[in-house]
Amino acid sequence: MLVKKSVMSSVVKSVLFVSTVLFAGVNFADNSRQGLQVAAVSDGFNAEQKYMASCFACHSTGAAGAPKVGDGNGAEWTPRMEKGMDAVVTNAINGLNTMPPKGLCFDCNDDDLRAIVEYMVENST
Repeated sequence: MLVKKSVMSSVVKSVLFVSTVLFAGVNFADNSRQGLQVAAVSDGFNAEQKYMASCFACHSTGAAGAPKVGDGNGAEWTPRMEKGMDAVVTNAINGLNTMPPKGLCFDCNDDDLRAIVEYMVENST
């Protein structure tokens, strides 16, 4: 029984490792098609849904210094917004401190990211 458990554990670790490598390769590879992005919010894009899927984990808890989103959190956004919306969106696109480029929204274009930032700011009063 111990041998089966050890072999199974190795198989699971191998599958997880390969999955992680493939995921990273797909999501962090040089995207030479970037020039083909349409300069508009993606078709059917919903900023709230994308925030919940990609940004919520850090921006709901303030993890790693992320400004929180929600009622009563406007003060966290004030110093950031003093630099202007374009600067905040640029930080979202390029990453800042511990936030990776595009946060965790690997399929977002720049306009999608702007819509998410606008959603977060507007919902943090």
